[in-house]
Amino acid sequence: QVQLVESGGGLVQAGGSLRLSCVASELTFSIYAMGWFRQAPGKEREFVAGISGSGGSTYYADSVKGRFTISRDNAKNTVYLQMNSLKPEDTAVYSCAASSSRYSRTYYYENTYNYWGQGTQVTVSS
Repeated sequence: QVQLVESGGGLVQAGGSLRLSCVASELTFSIYAMGWFRQAPGKEREFVAGISGSGGSTYYADSVKGRFTISRDNAKNTVYLQMNSLKPEDTAVYSCAASSSRYSRTYYYENTYNYWGQGTQVTVSS
């Protein structure tokens, strides 16, 4: 049974940093693109960042470009999201997801993803 387990969320002041991790099990990790999505209270879930299976290509929402960095370590079946210069509007539950799609243009859309983690809460105080 495939499992994606996120960690690293928490409470941080505006301007601070957090690093999220997502460990995958029972998955041929390197053939899956990985994505991070977030959902704030009362809002739709939105794409944050994506990375190809090899790690050679990355994709970001405009709202996080230049502040967040997605990376992966295929030897550890882990994808990371380094979040810097955090803002109160970054407050949300962050979830990782795995996609078997080969088409990068689909990585922005949640229905592309086959497997999802439970999420980790990130709260940024002003």
